[in-house]
Amino acid sequence: MSPSLSWNLRERSSFIYRILHILDCALVCGFLWVLVTLYRVPWSPYYTWLELVVFVVSFISFQTFQLYRSWRGWKYYREFLVIVKAWGTVVGVLLLYFFIFKISEAYSRVVFIAWSTISPLLLFVLHLVVRRLLRFFRSQGRNIRHAVIAGAGELGMRTARQLEAIPWAGIEVVGFFDDKIELAENPGDLHKPLLGRISDIAAYLRVNDIDYVYIALPMRAERKIFKILRECRDLGAQIFLVPDLYIYGLHHAEIQSLGNMLVLSFNPYTPWKRAFDVVFSSLVLVLTLPFLLGIALLVKLDSKGPVFYGHRRITATGREFICLKFRSMVQDADRQLEQLLAADPALREEWERSYKLKNDPRVTRFGSFLRRTSLDELPQFINVLKGEMSVVGARPIVGRELEEFYKNKDKESAGRYCSMKPGITGPWQVMMRTDMGDYQERVELDDWYVLNYSLWNDLKIIARTVVCIFTGKGAY
Repeated sequence: MSPSLSWNLRERSSFIYRILHILDCALVCGFLWVLVTLYRVPWSPYYTWLELVVFVVSFISFQTFQLYRSWRGWKYYREFLVIVKAWGTVVGVLLLYFFIFKISEAYSRVVFIAWSTISPLLLFVLHLVVRRLLRFFRSQGRNIRHAVIAGAGELGMRTARQLEAIPWAGIEVVGFFDDKIELAENPGDLHKPLLGRISDIAAYLRVNDIDYVYIALPMRAERKIFKILRECRDLGAQIFLVPDLYIYGLHHAEIQSLGNMLVLSFNPYTPWKRAFDVVFSSLVLVLTLPFLLGIALLVKLDSKGPVFYGHRRITATGREFICLKFRSMVQDADRQLEQLLAADPALREEWERSYKLKNDPRVTRFGSFLRRTSLDELPQFINVLKGEMSVVGARPIVGRELEEFYKNKDKESAGRYCSMKPGITGPWQVMMRTDMGDYQERVELDDWYVLNYSLWNDLKIIARTVVCIFTGKGAY
């Protein structure tokens, strides 16, 4: 296996699914055109509009129903059922479209019925071809994901054997963690090393690129299970529980399949939220493009330096991303901060308490206006489209904040925070803004959002955000 090829395939997997997303929409539109041509139906502007509506609705519906998730280890019929649900939604929206505008007579019923019936089969065939190609590459040792198993007992061995039995899933077991087996021993007959004790998993994840952690411990070991969840959910790996009995879901868990086994995923997915993020962000960026260009020009004229400022923040599973903003400070702001904090103990105390300075001398003249109106955060809609943020969510924080304020042996705020993507706006921004003095209150608001998020709450937060922008409440 070529290491560079394996790496490239892995890095491009999300790009492959984006291309597949476009191909799916193009396929149903193209198939409609083929049927109209085969049945010799005269093409009219109604069909042109229908093609546009079909593409947009399909794009949103396919993303909403998560057609482009990782299907490693899933059975084919599960993917087909998801395709049928997504396509049924598209057809339902089109029927509503026909009813509202009273234009059903403009289309051939035979063409519509044939198109509605056959399209999901064509989509499944296309996905089947893509999955077969990916399976082939994975069976050749390419596009591999790495996993560790917590528990080297019978359940852990069974999990490892199941993964070896489905090489097309492309998941390689690196080793085991267990408290009852000595390091000198080789667990089972799979020739995989014992990497350490259960308490060593977090340290191992910090220095190794691991994609999956499978917890294969007996349910009576609940303290060890919760310890793994508390310490490891923000270290970049997705965590799955392989239960030895049927239990109720915990921590927003979702039952998934791994071959013929059931696992609990502690990585909640909210289809409506991603669809809303994509549509809302696209509209904002398109409608405000001239305004964004004007802001970029003023930032450049106001002071030397780049238009955008990128800062490392934490997203789902604890991975870092570059959070974009319009630059509102001088070019060497980070170096100046160290000097300011070293020279003024009061400023250092304020910074350590809230990670902000109310009268920050590094802010430029135009940057002060951007901050008061929160316009400096508009580029974050690009982060939303990239899948790194949501429109509404917990605050984007840095790794130091996660370590110092969210990790607590008596709470699971870090795990909750890392179960979802941070938002451009959220309860903290609209309820208290930067007027809040106690950092713990911020953590509690983030906890509240993760436990109570809904489309209605998101819409209310967005509405209140607009009010805050015009009033400038609490912003600096």
